[in-house]
Amino acid sequence: MYLRPLDITVFLAFFAVVISVSLYKSKREETSEDYFLAGRGLSWWLIGFSLIAANISTEQFVGMSGQAADYVGLAIASYEWMAAITLVIVAFVFLPKFLRTGIYTIPEYLEHRYSPASRSIMAGFMIIIYVGVTIAAVIYSGALTVHTLFAGKTILGIPINVTSASWLIGIVAAVYVASGGLKACAWADLFQGSALIIGGAVITYLAFTRLGAMPLADITHTNAAVEGLTESSGGITRFFALNSDKLHMVLPKTDLILPWTALVVGLWIPNFYYWGLNQYITQRTLGSKSLSQGQKGVVFAAALKLIIPFIIVFPGIMAFNIFSGDMAAEASRDPATIIANEEVLSLYEEIQSGTAEVSAPVVISFDDGWASHHPEKAVELALHNEAARQAAEEKGVAPVTRALIGYKYDTAFGLLIAKLVPGGRGLQGFILAAILGAVISSLASMLNSASTIFTMDIFKKHISKEASEKALVLIGRICVGVFVGIGCFISPLLGDPKFSGIFTYIQEFQGFISPGILAVFLFGIIVKRAPALCGIVGLIINPLIYGLLKMLLPGLAFLDRMAVSFAGVLLVMTVITLIRPLAEPKKIRVRSTIDLEASKTAKALGLVVIIMTLVLYAVFW
Repeated sequence: MYLRPLDITVFLAFFAVVISVSLYKSKREETSEDYFLAGRGLSWWLIGFSLIAANISTEQFVGMSGQAADYVGLAIASYEWMAAITLVIVAFVFLPKFLRTGIYTIPEYLEHRYSPASRSIMAGFMIIIYVGVTIAAVIYSGALTVHTLFAGKTILGIPINVTSASWLIGIVAAVYVASGGLKACAWADLFQGSALIIGGAVITYLAFTRLGAMPLADITHTNAAVEGLTESSGGITRFFALNSDKLHMVLPKTDLILPWTALVVGLWIPNFYYWGLNQYITQRTLGSKSLSQGQKGVVFAAALKLIIPFIIVFPGIMAFNIFSGDMAAEASRDPATIIANEEVLSLYEEIQSGTAEVSAPVVISFDDGWASHHPEKAVELALHNEAARQAAEEKGVAPVTRALIGYKYDTAFGLLIAKLVPGGRGLQGFILAAILGAVISSLASMLNSASTIFTMDIFKKHISKEASEKALVLIGRICVGVFVGIGCFISPLLGDPKFSGIFTYIQEFQGFISPGILAVFLFGIIVKRAPALCGIVGLIINPLIYGLLKMLLPGLAFLDRMAVSFAGVLLVMTVITLIRPLAEPKKIRVRSTIDLEASKTAKALGLVVIIMTLVLYAVFW
């Protein structure tokens, strides 16, 4: 991509407006409540757009579209459509309880329900995951997009690569959030959330147009099942014909990314954790001016979630149809991919020679891109895989899977932008502003929330209980700088294919905490006599269960590991409660000063969202 003067003007103007308005709206931040919770004055429309902008970032545009370009296809949309149902439930089950307590952070609720120790443990876990996983992942996915778009170019003499782009994105976001706090994030999200939806819709339109204009010979090599297509077939007709194997929501139960069993239990765990208990998402709902405004905002966000797969997943699938050759070229020159493939082939040779140390039969998977460059080896590996699966079945164990990568799937959305969006008309500048704005928006939200947790749950609780409001805001701003620095150091490491794509990386490591946190919250809400010990043990035991499953059953999908961990934590807490129940049911006092009347309008619209979600599943099942 080469930005022309009008594109540059649009790009700079977009950010000038976003930053100016957001900082103007947040200029009076005198207390920690002003800085961390926008003075508890957010309206429903700000909350709705802010939830979407905080959620949708390049981890979706890069990671989710990359998974869609791979074999996963539309099944990855379950993260979005199931989230719509989850949000409706969160609005009427979780949010009223949180707002009644007047909490700043989600870990703080555990102190009211269980004990201060539970609050501190959850706060520590969340900071580790935020800094080491989510913040680093968002920075990396944004940097990868910039690198894909501007590879080979320089800024002020500095080559544009993943490392330099990581620091550029991180510094801009840190300055932005440190200056304005949550209110600045919310107002910026109003613009960036709108731009995301518009920009995604434009990309989808351009992808359909290009797919319809391409010669059939250039696209049918990606899928043999194209009977009935002609040179006059439109983009939509070609899309459904070429991708019939990807346009469904169910994958085999043996799939390592999204098995159908995960739709029953496993996928609900990260959904409820993310939308109901994840600080950087819930922080804007904690800043609601009333319960009614908060519920309307959450349901509004749920409705917007229904359209996200059409502007992210569909384009990702089409990117493979149109640019599979470019993806193969990216993989062939990507150092991390080359090294990973060499390691897998080395393991295969050790297996053949009988010197490999493996816990179960090993299946060596490979995609069409790799097979097209190594046809004879692909035939050999196919025979090996058949024997390995049979051996695993005879032994009653799950086979270990290792993958050879022939396509750089995570470049899908970047290729769409670079090769489809016309330059010189301002559209490239707008699209780039929307995508990078998404990175900054999500990163700013994460940095603000991580700093809120450290400041309120750790610094004020354990280090300086009498700290002034000014000191708390200052600590929050210092945390932003420290956390973004750590994230920028980790970010370039995430290009290694062993992480199976950035979207999987995030979900995989969230599993060390999310099932336990969700189990502890749900158990505490439902079982009123659960003692304080349940909160401590439930949080600590989950990483142990999840880690053991990861080591002992490597063939078990991470979503299934989440389900088993969730059930294990619930079982342990049930035993503890049966042995040592509270003498009286736990009651949590109302500490909030805002209006706590629920919204009947939001409840009716929430029901409509759930029905629409079920219809989409029925259509694409």
